[in-house]
Amino acid sequence: MANCPPSSQFEDQSPKPSSPGYPLEVTVNEESPGPSAPWAGSGPLPRCPCWKRKLAAAFPEDVEDQPAAEAQDVWVVESVCELKMTLKRQRVSSVLPEHHEVFNRMLEDPVVKRFLAWDKKMKVSDKYLLSMVIAYFSRAGLFPWQYQRIHFFIALYLANDMEEDNQAPKQAIFSFLYGKNRSQRPLFHKLRFQFLRSMGWKTRVTLEECEKIQAFDPELWVWGRDRALFS
Repeated sequence: MANCPPSSQFEDQSPKPSSPGYPLEVTVNEESPGPSAPWAGSGPLPRCPCWKRKLAAAFPEDVEDQPAAEAQDVWVVESVCELKMTLKRQRVSSVLPEHHEVFNRMLEDPVVKRFLAWDKKMKVSDKYLLSMVIAYFSRAGLFPWQYQRIHFFIALYLANDMEEDNQAPKQAIFSFLYGKNRSQRPLFHKLRFQFLRSMGWKTRVTLEECEKIQAFDPELWVWGRDRALFS
């Protein structure tokens, strides 16, 4: 029986059959997205049917009708064996370098710095939750200069909604943003739903996506925020 070494990944070139007159048999293996982070929680929030308001100043109207960017799937050849070819679907991330630049700029914000220093045990801001912040920035569709401190905390809040069973620690976000003033919390939640809407309500981020985001700049200090060290 002939050996079937895996071929290199190529998209436009198809292998020629060894015997003329016989069609090339193609086997498609569709890979489902990888598992979420180990502490995966519930799925994304459902679309609110009564939501009809336009985006606030932080979310311009020209962004409202734009579809949220998301990872795209491409098909690549995984292996070739005689007249059989196996295809594998790979996910191409929508995260761009400018989204990493926005995140790095947020890390220099004094309130963000104090918050990360306070969360010593990474209950709200471990490396995977912070990776999700970058993923959400890429899906929201804002221009890099439009992202502000509030967007960092909204994205982190949503990441905790998606992945954490214990929701209590994320309430500290309000203390760092507003102190003891509780009157601003309804505005935060309004902006949170607007941010969700701009993302197309796509909140799930796989473990593979988080690791790819961290691999873009592996020396960034926040990727050392490993919650497992405190288990």
